[in-house]
Amino acid sequence: MRHDDTTGDERESSVADRSKGTTVPEEPSSEGRTSDSDRRPPARDNRAPRRDSAGERGSFRSSAPRSGDRSGSQDERRHTGDRGRSGDRSTSGDRRQGSGRGQAPDRTRGQGAPPRRRGGEGSAGPRAGGGRGPDSRAPRPVEPDLPDDVDAKDLEPGVRRDLLSLDKSNAEAVARHMVMVSQLIGDDPAAALLHARAARQRAGRIAVVRETAGIAAYHAGEWAEALSELRAARRMAGGPGLLSVMADCERGLGRPERAIELGRSDEARQLTGDDASELRIVVAGARMDMGQYDQAVVTLQTPDLEGDRTGSAAARLYYAYADALVAAGRADDGVQWFLRAAAADVEGETDAEDRVDELTGQ
Repeated sequence: MRHDDTTGDERESSVADRSKGTTVPEEPSSEGRTSDSDRRPPARDNRAPRRDSAGERGSFRSSAPRSGDRSGSQDERRHTGDRGRSGDRSTSGDRRQGSGRGQAPDRTRGQGAPPRRRGGEGSAGPRAGGGRGPDSRAPRPVEPDLPDDVDAKDLEPGVRRDLLSLDKSNAEAVARHMVMVSQLIGDDPAAALLHARAARQRAGRIAVVRETAGIAAYHAGEWAEALSELRAARRMAGGPGLLSVMADCERGLGRPERAIELGRSDEARQLTGDDASELRIVVAGARMDMGQYDQAVVTLQTPDLEGDRTGSAAARLYYAYADALVAAGRADDGVQWFLRAAAADVEGETDAEDRVDELTGQ
């Protein structure tokens, strides 16, 4: 399957011709480094955040999703779990409702999230001018308590292997904090972020830990922190990283134009499948943030709209497309796509049916 560049200028020029139809131009494909759909804590997948592009009721979520959680792209969902309707952020409204909060990938047998490591501490000795003595160290932030029943073995084996460079006791603590991230990120993102920060403090040089910290910050609405951590993880591990989540963070910070730039990047062209779709949703949301509703519609016109697909990814894409159509003044078309989103939403992640009722006056 091929995908056209969802944010290319040449696509925007065709908006007028497509304003009345749902013709789906092909968009360039790109490959995500690992699909983050079902991993919760240490996310190496590349799913898009859920606050992304579905309009105010969009699918990505910034900090306060408007119309529904965005179950970010698969990568993102794997990090932290589903977020809501079609995304945490809506294309035109709150970015927090978009399509993808970065979800912490399930790296525990069912849930875990990697925190980060702390680096060197202390100083080599007293400094001229009143420096700290050799035994003086900056106090480490107080870490949240770890329940006795939290087992490091619940963390996904692949993630635990990434922690082998740490000493045994530290690796154990990091793994347990990551497990807590996975367990808490859906219901208590603020608490999950505390555990992610504790893990990062202990293992900040490990990419999966930084990625997990970024996803936890994203879910907690700490956009700047999330963006910083995800950038660090991408520098360490290479690959496109969680581009959709990063783009949604830019939206959360009030910089939709930067989200669009990410959608045009070389890394974006590496994404394919649901990861590419998630990024599209976020970029469409950024277009809506800027009042470019017709461009948002064109951004979402891809071969993925064809056929009667079901599942979270399809429901979120249909929802985002319906939201963009309504914002562009095509309410009747929007109703039809909300109905398709409702039919595809077998897990009840979106509020597509409620939108239909609103638009039809029922």
